[in-house]
Amino acid sequence: MKQYIVDAFTDQVFSGNPAAVCVMEQWIPEELMQKIAIENNLSETAFAVKEGEDYHLRWFTPGGEVDLCGHATLATAYVITTFSETALKEIRFKTLSGTLTVKKEDDLFSMDFPSFSLTPTPITQEIIEAIGIKPMEAYLGEDMVCVLASEEQVKNVTGDQEKIRQLAGLLLHVTAKGDVSDCVTRTFAPKCNVTEDPVCGRGHCHVIPLWADKLGKNQLTAYQASKRGGVLYCRYAGERTILSGKAVLFAEAEILKE
Repeated sequence: MKQYIVDAFTDQVFSGNPAAVCVMEQWIPEELMQKIAIENNLSETAFAVKEGEDYHLRWFTPGGEVDLCGHATLATAYVITTFSETALKEIRFKTLSGTLTVKKEDDLFSMDFPSFSLTPTPITQEIIEAIGIKPMEAYLGEDMVCVLASEEQVKNVTGDQEKIRQLAGLLLHVTAKGDVSDCVTRTFAPKCNVTEDPVCGRGHCHVIPLWADKLGKNQLTAYQASKRGGVLYCRYAGERTILSGKAVLFAEAEILKE
């Protein structure tokens, strides 16, 4: 079975967020998909099968299947339009988060994702100990979001993985107003057996609605301040968040039979 590794939300290898992508003719057992994700040991491995005019897309972390992943969706769209259907300009993915549409516009892939609503949550001692600093604000959606005072503070967070694991929400995002970009964010995902997600599309479906409100603008440029780094071009549209980014191929591989 063919597998591609694509660096998403970047235009150069060794940056952005790497995702493994398998576009298959038919589904393989879920247990095998999980084993492949564990073997890859990337934050996401995506599996896609064409069903009619659309594709069915599933995402697996080393810790299990998730209901939404931005960078692996971008990577899958890149693989399909580069190797499978080169004339295709729009792809619809059937996913656990409903139908997601990706449009290819030159070297940018624009993804139409759901926005996550956030509710303020108390800043507990557990949160402070987990990230090593007291946030200015904390919110809870599907993930937890902590707002810090500066980009420097976001970059300096180390994060206690076991204490983060005990917090509410699937992932933890720490974010602040950016020095150059509109916002800067980092994402920790120990519940998915991922220490830090290099660039998180799902996370920006949380933080972009927040920063759109705070900054009074719907068009935002976001930077993910992991060691690899990544840029997202975002548009807040109420119940939907549009995330755009570039992608580049790192490797092609052949997965051998068991």
